[in-house]
This record gives sequence, structure tokens and C-alpha cells, in this order.
Amino acid sequence: MPQGQPSVVPTDGLTTRQRRNRPLVVLHTGEMKGKSTAAFGLALRGWNQGWSIGVFQFVKSAKWKVGEETAFRALGRLHEETGEGGPVEWHKMGEGWSWSRKQGTEDDHAEAAREGWREIARRIGDARHGLYVLDEFTYPLHWGWVDVDEVVATLRDRPGHQHVVITGRHAPAALVEAADLVVEMTKVKHPMDAGQKGQKGIEW
Repeated sequence: MPQGQPSVVPTDGLTTRQRRNRPLVVLHTGEMKGKSTAAFGLALRGWNQGWSIGVFQFVKSAKWKVGEETAFRALGRLHEETGEGGPVEWHKMGEGWSWSRKQGTEDDHAEAAREGWREIARRIGDARHGLYVLDEFTYPLHWGWVDVDEVVATLRDRPGHQHVVITGRHAPAALVEAADLVVEMTKVKHPMDAGQKGQKGIEW
């Protein structure tokens, strides 16, 4: 797609403007870091366009603190005070079960994930946000805690103009098929290969 131009123009009866402005389901998957980083970069663009941003983070750890959360909460306050950008909501779903499952049973974690998804589905049904970031959401799908077919149907039938970006490894095939844009992060090199731990400003 040189200079953003599509290589094929489908015969779908839509005008160029209608086709350009279709809401998208975006999926960032793969083994390498950068999936969430790319999603939050997209959310920054959406905020600048005045969209309502809803972040639903299926967190790596119950105590996980990420710089993006601080930044987006500040942008939300800026919108409230000045009207610049769009409103922002940030929600942590579950209690740190996606990488660090230390408290509660697996049934507890699964129910927390399902309740998180039910809240997202309600908001999608109400067309609450212009962009949803479902961070690390592939994990409860991969583990069977949330029904993939239900998620795909909800995304397919969502009303209005709502973009959804989903991140995480092990994306189910049905979600890959349903998404409009799929990126797989592939590792070429990583500092951890040389024994270097994560650091401030890079990993969080």
C-alpha cells in the first residue's frame, strides 16, 4: 500500500469515504514486545481526534503500574478541564491473573475475566466509546475463560462507529479471521537475550 493507497478497490457498493471510515477491529499478537505499545499509540491518535477512549487492561499483575496509564489519565483530566482531545476511562480487569495468578482459584479468575468482558460488551452495545483498547485480552480467550465466538459476534454486530484494538499472545484463529487488521510481533533481537532485565521507560 504505497503512500496509504489500497492495492485493490472492492466492488462493495461503498463510496471511497464510506470505505475509509469503516470502524475497525485491530489485533496485535505475536511473541515479541510492543503489542500494547502500538495499541496505546493508536489510542493517542484517537484521543487527538476527540474520540472517547476506553482502556480495559487484563493486567499482567495486580500491582502492575504502566506509564501509559498515568499519561492517559492525565489526558483525561486535560479533556475535562479544557475540552481538548477526548474523554478517557482506564479500567483494570481481574486481579493480576494473566501472568501472575497468585490469589484466588482459576474459577475466580475466569469469572473475573467474564465479568470484565460482560462490561465491555455492554458498553459496545451502548456505543459508549470511539476506541476500545482490550489490552492482554487474548489470554482469557486462549484459556477458554471467555467464549471466542461470543466476542467475535459482539464485535461483528457492534453499532455505530466503534474501533476496537486487542493485544496479547496466542490470539485464537477465529479472532484473527474476524479482525480487519492483524499484526504479529516477531522477535529479531531482545536485550533480555543478553541477560538484561526490563527497565523504566522501556518496559513500564
